[in-house]
Amino acid sequence: MREYCGLFAVYGHREASMLTYLGLYALQHRGEESCGIASSSGRRVRQHRAMGLVSDVFNKDVIGKLRGNKAIGHVRYSTAGPSTVKNAQPFVINRKRGAIAIGHNGNLTNSPDLRDRLETDGSIMQTSMDSELILHLLVKSKSKDIKNGLAETLPQVKGAYSLVLLTNDSIIGARDPYGFRPLCLGKIGTAYVLASETCALDLAGATYIRDVEPGEIVIINKKGIESVKPFPPSRKAFCVFEFIYFARPDSNIFTENVYLTRKRLGRALAGEHPAEADFVMPIPDSGVYAGLGFAEKSGLPVEMGMIRNHYIGRTFIQPSQRGRDFKVKVKLNPIKDVLRNKKIVIVEDSIVRGTTSRLRIKALREAGAKEVHMRVSCPPLISPCYYGIDFPTAKELIASKRSIEEIREFIGADTLRYLSLEGMLNSMPLRKDVFCTACFNGNYPEKVNKNLARANPEKGRAKCR
Repeated sequence: MREYCGLFAVYGHREASMLTYLGLYALQHRGEESCGIASSSGRRVRQHRAMGLVSDVFNKDVIGKLRGNKAIGHVRYSTAGPSTVKNAQPFVINRKRGAIAIGHNGNLTNSPDLRDRLETDGSIMQTSMDSELILHLLVKSKSKDIKNGLAETLPQVKGAYSLVLLTNDSIIGARDPYGFRPLCLGKIGTAYVLASETCALDLAGATYIRDVEPGEIVIINKKGIESVKPFPPSRKAFCVFEFIYFARPDSNIFTENVYLTRKRLGRALAGEHPAEADFVMPIPDSGVYAGLGFAEKSGLPVEMGMIRNHYIGRTFIQPSQRGRDFKVKVKLNPIKDVLRNKKIVIVEDSIVRGTTSRLRIKALREAGAKEVHMRVSCPPLISPCYYGIDFPTAKELIASKRSIEEIREFIGADTLRYLSLEGMLNSMPLRKDVFCTACFNGNYPEKVNKNLARANPEKGRAKCR
């Protein structure tokens, strides 16, 4: 079960659900298929989840019913398993010691083995999500308190997970030992907040305190904050694609700023692969900041030759190829008077399948562009991601089966150049060895079951660009 998601949680605030709604609103870019909030002021957990955007699913009446001084929230899009409300999160289970709700960002690489084991032991699964497996393991723990239960449970799961949990008296945040996915801690007044990105803290009016550390469990209740670290020391494997594409540019992730990192990627790209052109045209929105860096380094002016319709969701996470192709056309409209007879450099954050780039370049040529040179602010994507990004099979990656020249011909560019792996890593604000770069070089941080996508009977749909 693969999903790319956003998390938010609040403890100790009388408007916990409203703050969670605001946090999810800020994290909408991390998942547009479904969303949900679970709240509590004691043993009873109230929940509302549905398919759709945060603004469509929640209103004042719904939020008003989600009473309590603590809440967790989740935005999701699926990449395997059906897109149905039963797979929306937070996922809630009831047990003798009280209800538990969970929100999960990431992907468990040993989920088929865990599911087989649990079902053999008598567990009955309600969903196709790997997130549910964590709760089944937790309730089977012999430990009476949540702290020891999680310390016993989490070492049994492998892969990528940032989690928020809601119990009778606590909210909890946790990250896997590699730290694949971001999760940070903030404070608003006397209340505490957990979020996938700092942009959600900003909208909720919270102050950033620190990141939840890789391999750390943070328990927040009336006693304050308790930190538990049940794992031995491990290498770090932060997802470099968070900086390249996923995170909002106004966020800090893994303690560092996304906007400044993307500008550095663009400057490095211009240094490695300059182009003779009339202007630089970044592709809105994720290519804009690398485009600014490219223009700054190359000395070329910037023109926004395509205008984005902001009422259209991200092409990367649409549920069908037909819908994605249509939205590529609707999402970006070229300005003919800017493009006519011009040599342009378009800067993209990545090329996955190549279909979106091909449609965009075709539109630019139809608008009158004389030459179209594409520059990409990361290396070619050649290997599947097993940690929660939506390209789970090599056949969905154009660079895994075609040379750069063949990709250029397919997308219709005059020239095509990618940033080198070394140039990308040198542009990052942290040490090179703390990042996962498996999608670029096939070097996975841990041994994974490469039949993972095929192991799921509800095989996911290809939804890459």
